[in-house]
Amino acid sequence: MSSKSILLQEHDTSSLEKTEELIRQRAHAYYEERGHVDGYHLEDWLRAEADILGKKRSESASKPRAARAGAA
Repeated sequence: MSSKSILLQEHDTSSLEKTEELIRQRAHAYYEERGHVDGYHLEDWLRAEADILGKKRSESASKPRAARAGAA
């Protein structure tokens, strides 16, 4: 495996961990907003996931094509 492949895998893992942490924080915020009422953890997670991933997709789509190609 080339060093470039290893670096890309490390970047992907790090990015995934950061994204998951953002989702976790957003889901917890929804739980707090609801007054700490239990039983909605899946709904909170899915809502937070849609928020975070939707924002990332939107940011990616707004980048110029050359910037997206360079990141790949």
